[in-house]
Amino acid sequence: MSDDPNALEEQLPPVASSTITYLGPVAPHWDIACTWGEQQVVDDFRTRVNARLLLLPAHDPQFRRNKERVNRDAERERIQLTWDLGDDDE
Repeated sequence: MSDDPNALEEQLPPVASSTITYLGPVAPHWDIACTWGEQQVVDDFRTRVNARLLLLPAHDPQFRRNKERVNRDAERERIQLTWDLGDDDE
């Protein structure tokens, strides 16, 4: 048995799933929807995501850094995350 707490977190299943959709160049730019799981967990997550992305369009240079921060937050909270940026590159 490992004493590493991160090893235990990696074995636990997701508690919720969320989809983040880019709505376009006019604010608000993002929709954060709960796909499944506990609604309160996703609502708390949505608040943090909006703080990072609300006025930030997908083509802004700051978006990539903030997207990585959102991904790390989702991993910590065990939320399965799907991004829909509206392009076929992702």
